[in-house]
Amino acid sequence: MKAKKMTDKARQAREVLFMCLGVISACFGLKSFLMPEHFIDGGVTGISLLVSTLTRWNLSYLIIAINIPFIILGYKQIGSVFAFKTAIAIAALSLGLIFIPFQPITHEKVLVAFFGGFFLGGGIGLAMRGGCVIDGTEVLALYISRKSQLTVGNIIFILNIIIFLFAAYFINIDTALYAILTYLSATNTIDFIVNRLEAYTGVTIISEENETIKAFIINDMKRGVTIYKGEGGYLQKKDIDIIYTVVTKLELGKLQDKINEIDPNAFVVQQQIADLKGGVVKRQAFH
Repeated sequence: MKAKKMTDKARQAREVLFMCLGVISACFGLKSFLMPEHFIDGGVTGISLLVSTLTRWNLSYLIIAINIPFIILGYKQIGSVFAFKTAIAIAALSLGLIFIPFQPITHEKVLVAFFGGFFLGGGIGLAMRGGCVIDGTEVLALYISRKSQLTVGNIIFILNIIIFLFAAYFINIDTALYAILTYLSATNTIDFIVNRLEAYTGVTIISEENETIKAFIINDMKRGVTIYKGEGGYLQKKDIDIIYTVVTKLELGKLQDKINEIDPNAFVVQQQIADLKGGVVKRQAFH
């Protein structure tokens, strides 16, 4: 039990560190590159930048206001811990934009677009590694994907195309083109850090509390499970039920926490899945 508490504390400390680094990186990308040149990005941050550019409203307040619906959505579809951490991270980003004295680094537009996207994407990716998001686009895309045949990547792409078209119409075509460059830089950085948001993780669970874990996955997470019949080799146990399920990266932390709560001695194996087709992957309903 003591070892488990130490492990939990180490995991929580690591998540807090990732969140802090993510907020600082995103703040640096915004204040030192994108904001001085009135550049925009994709996603909710891009919407905030676009509205700020058009109205001159304070970006710090816009980031909080526009992300509120996505925090609520995250609470409904992923959980209260995720929503709480996301709210803290977004509030920290907003405060960072006000109080951290980052200065412009360069006025070369290509460098601004590339490195602005690089540091902003790095911040988003690190925050995700910390179990939250500082841009609600991914939560919205995940929600829509479970109610349609579109993938998370398809939805994010469509949303960003709409944002870039608005930028081209209301600002100018050059800003929209630089925004695409920023978006590509940010996306590749996020992919590098979290190995693609829409990648799924296969989880194999062996536990004496398999019925409770199975019920949680099916009823609470709305995920399908496959049960394998096996037998233990080391302990020579007969008729062991082996649970296999597939979850997204945003849901993985929630599943890990629940397994630790139900059975700290459960044997869990995780494998990244490069591609996925068919099966009960999308939620059918939200509560």
